[in-house]
Amino acid sequence: MIYRVSLAIFCLLSVTVATAQDNKISIEKIWKQGTYSPEYVQGIVSMSDGIHYTRSVSEGSNQYIVKYAYESGNAVDTLIRSSDYEGVDGNEIQFSSYSFSPNEEKILIATDEESIYRRSSKANFYAIDLNSNEIRPITNFELGKQQLAAFSPTENQVAFVRKNDLFISNLDVRTETRVTDDGKWGEIINGAVDWVYEEEFGFARGFYWSPKGSKIAYYRFDESKVKNFDMLIYDNLYPTTYDFKYPKAGEDNSKVGIMVYDLKKSAKVEIDANAQADQYIPRIKWTQNDDELAIMRLNRHQNHLEFLLANVANPNKHITVKTIYDEKSDTYIEVNDNLIFLNDNKHFLWNSEKDGWNHIYMYDLKGTEVAQLTKGTWEVVEFYGADQNDNKLYFSAAIESPLEREVYSLDYQPVFKTYNKTKSTVVPAKDMRGELTKLTPNGHTNDASFSKSFDYFINFETAADMPYKIALFNSKGRKIRNLETNAALQKKIDQLDISKKEFGTFKTVSNIDLNYWIIKPKNFDPTKAYPAIFMIYGGPGRNTVTDSWDGSNYFWHQMLAQEGYIVISVDPRGTMYRGKDFKHSTYLELGKLETEDMIEAAKFFGNQKYIDQNRLGMMGWSYGGFMTSLAMTKGADYFKMGIAVAPVTNWRYYDSIYTERFMRTPQENAKGYDQNSPINFVNQLNGAYLLIHGSADDNVHYQNTMEMVKALVDADKQFDLFIYPNKNHGIYGGNTRFHLYTKMTNFIKDNL
Repeated sequence: MIYRVSLAIFCLLSVTVATAQDNKISIEKIWKQGTYSPEYVQGIVSMSDGIHYTRSVSEGSNQYIVKYAYESGNAVDTLIRSSDYEGVDGNEIQFSSYSFSPNEEKILIATDEESIYRRSSKANFYAIDLNSNEIRPITNFELGKQQLAAFSPTENQVAFVRKNDLFISNLDVRTETRVTDDGKWGEIINGAVDWVYEEEFGFARGFYWSPKGSKIAYYRFDESKVKNFDMLIYDNLYPTTYDFKYPKAGEDNSKVGIMVYDLKKSAKVEIDANAQADQYIPRIKWTQNDDELAIMRLNRHQNHLEFLLANVANPNKHITVKTIYDEKSDTYIEVNDNLIFLNDNKHFLWNSEKDGWNHIYMYDLKGTEVAQLTKGTWEVVEFYGADQNDNKLYFSAAIESPLEREVYSLDYQPVFKTYNKTKSTVVPAKDMRGELTKLTPNGHTNDASFSKSFDYFINFETAADMPYKIALFNSKGRKIRNLETNAALQKKIDQLDISKKEFGTFKTVSNIDLNYWIIKPKNFDPTKAYPAIFMIYGGPGRNTVTDSWDGSNYFWHQMLAQEGYIVISVDPRGTMYRGKDFKHSTYLELGKLETEDMIEAAKFFGNQKYIDQNRLGMMGWSYGGFMTSLAMTKGADYFKMGIAVAPVTNWRYYDSIYTERFMRTPQENAKGYDQNSPINFVNQLNGAYLLIHGSADDNVHYQNTMEMVKALVDADKQFDLFIYPNKNHGIYGGNTRFHLYTKMTNFIKDNL
């Protein structure tokens, strides 16, 4: 009898221990076992009819491109089976990406793909004819891999870049036209873009077919005067050097020209856009006319944006341009992909912050503003496009809160009616909230992927404590079906000992309301003083205080809370969705106001009885690493510990486009650079400081950390340093993330 009781108690204890272990989050579960990885819907390619889509599906070594119906989700056809095709090497093809010809009778597939930078890669491309089932390489692969291959609107031709030159392959007669012949690594790039354009203007392909395929416009970069940046790659007995052109703040940029090649006349011409000037061409785009190309021109200060319209009907003549849009700012202007030329070939759409909030406008091709289509003290976040058959705009906006994002539609037909009736040059604008149709039923953060016809959209909804809920909606906002609910992961979350994120605001001494979230331990005791760590980014272009899913970091933050830490994030001045004045307030002084705000945050939370003001820490990556380094130096009286991952330590070391957008050049604004670079304030460090960097970071160079190390040593300051060999800005791959988060966690435990 005693034996049975003991056994029962033992079993009960075993179950209790097992349950406790199941509720305990660990770095192993997050980064090694993938216990908390959400399911996702990706790789969907809308077909032209807007009611079907395709996806790449793998089963073992077999790959398929399958066609589905949006409405039902049922597969209706299998377009490609990899086992049906052999490559030039005689082996079954394996592809990494694909794209359709305009009539969707041919498919381009990329094989043996190699990454170059964040958005660029090179591969061997094949074209597959879906009618004949014939596969052929677009060029002789022995000449080198290709970049950016894209079908012409005439279907039978493919343009691509190889070794910095632009080519056109005719698939019918199997001929190849070499459009350029002066491409050279480190000097001339044709049809692609240089490193800094790819990173900061967000695109890699530098050529564009005209609507009917009679012409092709392309970028020509002369980067011969841009200085090299060298990185050592530790891969052999003697490390190898990788060098590329990287223009740092205040240094020479590439000279950028725009060329147009006429296929029928075999002639090319440069458009007169002042290519030798110190300026940027962040976008080019064809109108609905094969003879009209629009060019965005931005001065180096990035506060004067023009749209130039060039008539390229005759490429044998000097091409001049006229200005159809002109915008200036006292600070800076950010560009995007939202330039849309309407099918009437008389109007275009564009969004701008010029009234203090990001909104959508309509102009005619003479440069006259026709209407401000959205207006109010709220921001358009992403402009998805215009359904010109139904006269509807589709976009997401932060209307209800800067912490949330909703999807909306707007009927812009009344604008045309008012314009035509009054003949007014500008339709009076008003706050448009009452005229918008909200398409997403819940709050939280929503992002949409529309079909090409705008008949359907896939909505990706997340919340602070809720992983992705992905569902299909029609264009009127009616939910058709769930695609992924992540119910299994949500069940795991519900069973964990976690605390909900709490959102709030506090007011600074400057009378500024700052948004924050806070995670407290599950067994939170308000009479106990806990150590707290701030998770920071803090820079332009990204908010951390949003009602959205934070991925693996969510579980790391919850794990720290389980260990007895309070975790906090604050969005300082300079962040998004609160209007231009709030975002642009940090102009010329990156780091100054943000650091002041984080010191205010330390004071506010340090005054709470449940937080130990002597045990405050901060962790940040990239811009967040910059902020952490400032907090540990200029804010050393308030922060005991800091972890700076891949930080900028002096803006003089960062690239020209990003840095000068917010700071101008060091030659013009030396004070702004020097008084806000943590490298100049290392003598104030008195807490525990950990620097982490990847040695092959092509973005925020390892140089930033090395220069910080040098300054710390010269100031006789002790610190910790860890370098991940051959890792880029993301610091991932293999066991890397597990090792990184283990190191950071241990550092927090040892020092807070």
